[in-house]
Amino acid sequence: MSGHSKWSTIKRQKGATDAKRAVLFTKLGHAITASARQGGADPETNFRLRLAIEKARAANMPNENVDRAVRRGLGADTGLQLEEILYEGFGPGGSALLIQAITNNRNRTVGEIRALLGKHEGSLGGANSVAWQFENRGVVRIEAESLRGLDKEKIILEAIEAGAEDVQDSAEGLAIIAPTDKLAGMQKFFSDRQITVASADTEFVAKQNLKLNDADAEKLHNLMEALENHEDVSAVWTNAG
Repeated sequence: MSGHSKWSTIKRQKGATDAKRAVLFTKLGHAITASARQGGADPETNFRLRLAIEKARAANMPNENVDRAVRRGLGADTGLQLEEILYEGFGPGGSALLIQAITNNRNRTVGEIRALLGKHEGSLGGANSVAWQFENRGVVRIEAESLRGLDKEKIILEAIEAGAEDVQDSAEGLAIIAPTDKLAGMQKFFSDRQITVASADTEFVAKQNLKLNDADAEKLHNLMEALENHEDVSAVWTNAG
């Protein structure tokens, strides 16, 4: 479910309508602002900012919007105070959820996320109620169409030799999991081979996957989609496999 959700997010961003694209641009702009504020405005030395800008460009976000978001991160817009928050929660079937948000109003965001969870048979948890079930990892995703005609088994073996801890092979494509400090190297590994990277980012990867029945899996899918559609939510992870 967690990996499937990420593939679904990639597809939704590609086919976003104008209304949804406006929300997407807001999310991407906030991510750029938060990254620039944390690590500076140079993408060469601020890898997190580089990833955020690459995401924005992949979504065809105008350059002026990107530049404005970077300037905002450096304090050009003192009226917009953004903070990053990682919420923990529970979903259908006892599933665990981590919800990353970037907001300028903590009270509003937590109230709306709590309401969304409650509407979909979930609940908000306290600090470290579920975070211990996840590890922060770098994840590179390659869509199946980008691998067509290539020796996938050879690519997987070479990726592991280059530092990947695990490779998840599914109908959607490959998810290459590596320590966060090797994410840039894994991204370069594929670009050097002229293999298109669908996404490269840090993610919270479950230490163990929870198997849900079909009914709970459908409920969790609907909950995660509702959370991901919230303007302040930048990412959602679950331990449900």
